Amino acid sequence: MGQIGTFFDWLFNKPAGVLCLIVGGIIFFLIVSVVLERKTRKIYKNHEKSPEDWDLFDDDDDESGWSSFEDDNN
Repeated sequence: MGQIGTFFDWLFNKPAGVLCLIVGGIIFFLIVSVVLERKTRKIYKNHEKSPEDWDLFDDDDDESGWSSFEDDNN
């Protein structure tokens, strides 16, 4: 039981322990994001963009820079 307390003392109170905690968290979430991205790509295959598809970052070339809101165009 004393070794567990010593480990947590090192993990949260020493600079090297905190650094290991941060780096370990980054690596953990990187692995989780890669796994979830691969599962998502298996479910939703890449497909040609149809006119019905919308895009959050719409990059159509036919836009003139005008906003749909009339007040923004003044």
